[in-house]
This record gives sequence, C-alpha cells and structure tokens, in this order.
Amino acid sequence: MRNWMPPSSVASHEMIEAIYRLFPNLQERRKSQGTRLSGGEQQMLAIGRILRTGADFILLDEPTEGLAPVIIQQIGRVVRELKQRGLTILLVEQNFRFAATIADRHYVMEEGHIVDMIPNDQLEANMA
Repeated sequence: MRNWMPPSSVASHEMIEAIYRLFPNLQERRKSQGTRLSGGEQQMLAIGRILRTGADFILLDEPTEGLAPVIIQQIGRVVRELKQRGLTILLVEQNFRFAATIADRHYVMEEGHIVDMIPNDQLEANMA
C-alpha cells in the first residue's frame, strides 16, 4: 500500500510519532488510503502532511468546514498547541467562535478587501 504522507527531508520516526500524538485517529487509520478517510481525518492528514515538511508557517483555509463539533474541538486543540510551539498560523475561517479561540487578531474582509482589523483582546468590545 502506498504511503499517503509526502517525502520530507526533516521527517523522521520521531516526527511521525509526534504527528500521531497530535492526531491519534491518523495512527489508527495509517493503513487506509487518504481518500477513504472521513472529512475530519482528511483535515488532520492535511495538517500532518504540512508538519512533516518542517514548515514553520501554516495556512489553514476553512479547516472546520463541514466537520462534526468533536472534530472541530480536536483541530482547535492541535492548532492552539502548534501556535504555542511557535508556528505562525494564517487562519481563514468563517466559524467565528473557532477563530476567536486561536487568533491574535482578526481581519474582516468584504468583497476581497480588508475593511477592519480587531486585536483579539478588543474583540468583545467591538462585538457590542
């Protein structure tokens, strides 16, 4: 069976084990083809594949779209952990409640243009 993780110059057994610690579901399904994973597992796989490259900047585009609440919580936990480890994360997300638990600042876009920037610590005051 073909391995669905991309080749990487920084990947090691320790790296793979670290990804499996972040996403235990992937370890359980490691023999499955990526196309046979659930939507949430595919999102986990996408993040794991990025981490395997040794990237220190991650762009996440709607990582919660169509996912069950329990999977959204798991993705959020991992993204917050990656942020704490010092990774830079650019999150494009319509799920405001999810984004508010992660972001340092929020950019509001209308018709493709940034119309406002709100620091996370001022978010509640701007919502009133």
